[in-house]
Amino acid sequence: MKTIILSIMLCMAMIATAQPQGGFQMPENNATFKNVNYAGDDMEAHLLDIYLPDTGKDKYKVVVAIYGSAWFANNMKQMTYMSMGKPLTDAGFAVVCINHRSSSDAKFPAQIHDVKAALRFIRAHAKEYKLDTSFVGITGFSSGGHLSSLAGVTNGMKERTVGNVTVDLEGNVGGNLDFPSTVDAVADWFGPVDMAHMENCETVKDGRSPEAALMGCAPAGNPDLVALISPITYVSESNPPFIVFHGDADNVVPHCQGVNFSEALKKAGRLETFVSVPNGQHGPVTFNESTFKQMTDFFLKEAGEKGSK
Repeated sequence: MKTIILSIMLCMAMIATAQPQGGFQMPENNATFKNVNYAGDDMEAHLLDIYLPDTGKDKYKVVVAIYGSAWFANNMKQMTYMSMGKPLTDAGFAVVCINHRSSSDAKFPAQIHDVKAALRFIRAHAKEYKLDTSFVGITGFSSGGHLSSLAGVTNGMKERTVGNVTVDLEGNVGGNLDFPSTVDAVADWFGPVDMAHMENCETVKDGRSPEAALMGCAPAGNPDLVALISPITYVSESNPPFIVFHGDADNVVPHCQGVNFSEALKKAGRLETFVSVPNGQHGPVTFNESTFKQMTDFFLKEAGEKGSK
């Protein structure tokens, strides 16, 4: 737990280094549309911000971005834009940064229900917010990488059963059920994607782990739910294209998570690129100008191909 909190602090410190001297202060939220509730309730966890490029177009293709917090936070959407969103608006995308319920607010699958509710909301209100939903990509880091990857590999999937456990993967948060929650491309940044191999790449973490908090039970005694919470379980030829980023010095989410996920995606023909970052940590070093360009180039390529079909 301490390692995860320290990692989040390091991410914030990395962002702070780009700020003026005199200590880090969260800048003013400069989203084009701020604190939009995508679920029709009063929950802070169900707010999103929309950042539009300042180019005066009528509408913009979309990338949804999700923060990492080990699923512990329900309001870090502004940090998402600070850490990884600006390169995407600079590339011409509308960036939608979403909150979701934390593991203390609700257990899995509430978090993926929130993500898919936000995706449906985006399509239902596209005209209102100048969104071109002919392309909707998704990205996230750490636990946000888990949720963005899970959204991608479960495109169009209402539920899934493993062993004796069935999980509702869509939910009905916020309604808009006539609109799809699918995504067209995924950029996963060091997400925990195979919960069965989080401890030294060999087995599950213990009952004090963030994934245990998310599941509401110890992973060791619940292999079916461990499988259902893991994006790697759902990899198939019907998935959207992926790019995966993972630092080889990550001490929070093992590097093998990115390696194994990429191998599964490659076998299914759905991997564009696996970017293994030398000396990359859980955010620091892994986030850099080169990797951000690889992300934006990937989304631009996929958006262009989608638009030409």
